[in-house]
Amino acid sequence: MPRALVTGITGQDGQHLAELLHGEGYEVFGMVKGQNNPRIAGVLEEFPFIEPVSGDLADLSSLVKAVEVAAPDEVYNLGAVSFVAYSFSHAELTADISGLGVLRMLDAVRMVGGATNNPIRFYQASTSEMFGEVREVPQTELTPYHPRSPYGCAKVFGHYITMNYRESYDMFACSGILFNHEGPRRGLEFVTRKITNAVARIKLGLQDELVLGNLDAKRDWGYAGDYVRAMWLMLQHDTPEDFVIATGETHTIREFLDLAFAEVGIDDWSPFVRQDPKFLRPAEVDLLIGDASKAKEKLGWVPEVSFPDLVSMMVTHDLEHEAAKAHLHD
Repeated sequence: MPRALVTGITGQDGQHLAELLHGEGYEVFGMVKGQNNPRIAGVLEEFPFIEPVSGDLADLSSLVKAVEVAAPDEVYNLGAVSFVAYSFSHAELTADISGLGVLRMLDAVRMVGGATNNPIRFYQASTSEMFGEVREVPQTELTPYHPRSPYGCAKVFGHYITMNYRESYDMFACSGILFNHEGPRRGLEFVTRKITNAVARIKLGLQDELVLGNLDAKRDWGYAGDYVRAMWLMLQHDTPEDFVIATGETHTIREFLDLAFAEVGIDDWSPFVRQDPKFLRPAEVDLLIGDASKAKEKLGWVPEVSFPDLVSMMVTHDLEHEAAKAHLHD
């Protein structure tokens, strides 16, 4: 039975990946920070097959121990300070976890895995936020980076150090440059889930308005379940390579709002949506759209969930979730 260690197991991608790996017959180890991490309890309830392992991306010795305990064939480093807006007010923490955390994880894999006949395969979660002020449209694996947030800057370091360890130590280490990917498991602080949750609550009479920042930002949005499949495929590939994972379509926040409100029968959302400058980023990323041709050609990967179906899935989930919560309080 193959074994995998996943950091960031309590996040959206960690949960989707754990589900996929379990379905593929893996023993799944999820790295958990701290003694009593409150989020892991809910995750373990939903996914009882996950074996929790203690570790912290800020502490190399704990990572070495985690890799020794899990003895994995594959390591998926999804753990990060991943909320872009938060990274502006917590820049040093973001650099430490999302940047240096990758270096520590690579060192742990190299130190433990180097002593075995079965080299550990390493996946790094890179991001389209590395492109930032884009130099070309669409963005490919060869597009230069110009990050526009501390998060993007930290991820560029993580991406390059993964590449460096691959070339310096002959490690099977690769990065997935994933564009925005969403779903019902997305945190409420992210704009897509903030929208679908608010739409559900407005429909149910539990909320009056939705306050947002830039409505004209354009993103390439896919479904998280599709994207974790690409992560797994990268580590099954014969050679370690980096891949852009994207739908190749771009949509504005306004388009997302159109679909989300239409899902609950509201054609004009303007009375319910207010813009507030406090939600604008100090440096905005205006347009992200990826070219996943390489992933399609070499991995056979294509996204399966369309943009309208993704929005519908999220609104439907939040309607059921909020209605159930309201019913409990009646």
